[in-house]
Amino acid sequence: MAENNTNQKTPFYRFFELWFQNFWMFVSINFVYCVIGILLIPHGLSQAGMTNVTRNLARNRHSFGISDFFDTIKANWKQALIVGVINLLVSILLCYGLIFYYNSQGLLADIILGFLLICFAIFSFMRYYMWTLIITFDLPTSKIYKNSFLLAFVNFKKNLFVGVVELVLYACVIMSVIWIPHFIVLFLATIVSVFILPGFIHLLIQFNCFPAIQKYIIDPYYEAHPDEDISLRRSLSLDAEDKTEEKSEPVFHD
Repeated sequence: MAENNTNQKTPFYRFFELWFQNFWMFVSINFVYCVIGILLIPHGLSQAGMTNVTRNLARNRHSFGISDFFDTIKANWKQALIVGVINLLVSILLCYGLIFYYNSQGLLADIILGFLLICFAIFSFMRYYMWTLIITFDLPTSKIYKNSFLLAFVNFKKNLFVGVVELVLYACVIMSVIWIPHFIVLFLATIVSVFILPGFIHLLIQFNCFPAIQKYIIDPYYEAHPDEDISLRRSLSLDAEDKTEEKSEPVFHD
């Protein structure tokens, strides 16, 4: 597809065009994503693999699907696994705190509950950026979290949009099972959750969140280092005239 024709299309049209064009590739990747996530509870590996595939597609780059998925895991497995474990522990602590203070009485409990809800929302927004930062940059884990925290605020409106869409989609699946307790409904909900939603949500995240990474991290880097990593920059379609294939290594170093 020609670059100028692509740029003339609205993000909404481009998103669903890419989604339907790669629907069957997503079906297979979603299945692998869920299997790895089940086998390895801190599913940082599957997150990294899915992020690379959806980032490539969102940047109008070709993706080889499953092979790109596993190549990314191979190149980033240490940091992805560490971040996955940290995220799991933070999620457990936040959920425990929310449940505990929700069932507690008093003004102080209500204040703490509200604070934890804000923390949970911010941490959810941070997750939209962590995996892209891991596979795109060569940064220590502490800076992955620091940059994700900052991006959770500077791109707040789009983070909120993604969060609402994600919440509504999963709520619809869960409520359908609760409201209609039937085997067929449970089967269909499982199919949607395993084969459709993971890739759909990750692609939505890349469409809305990668531009913020480009604006606040990548573009300032190249303003300060205009002659560095040109081929790697073009591999993310940040230079329209170049056709270089995607690289599996991190793009920037710190």
